Amino acid sequence: MVIDAEPAVCFEAITDYETFPDWQSAVKEVDVLSRDRDGRGRDVRFDIDAKVRHVSYTLRYSYEEPHLITWDYVEGDVKSVDGEFAFEDQGDGTTRATYSLKIDPGVWLPGPVKRMLTDQVMKRSVEDLKRRVESHS
Repeated sequence: MVIDAEPAVCFEAITDYETFPDWQSAVKEVDVLSRDRDGRGRDVRFDIDAKVRHVSYTLRYSYEEPHLITWDYVEGDVKSVDGEFAFEDQGDGTTRATYSLKIDPGVWLPGPVKRMLTDQVMKRSVEDLKRRVESHS
């Protein structure tokens, strides 16, 4: 999705974890458990309303500012959450935001339900980011 803002603005919004419950509809609570030497969240615990059930998990973040945020699953109510957020400068003041996500809930779900859950979470997250960044520009 193309966002009407520079990559650094998108990066700043998506790393401001404490504000997620205010603008990401699925996120109910966030705790930054540790920070890297630049003060960015390193280990971050999320409480998510995944519609099927509430889940909590902790992710460990790595950064290539302002273009890439990746994470590794640490622990929680699901088996794994892998993914990344990439911000590509379009050269005209806009950014192409790409969100990749793979969730293994740790319980069997029919293929279409699992795909719908992943697609819904991914699409909603990027739409929420676009709304957040563009409303604050």
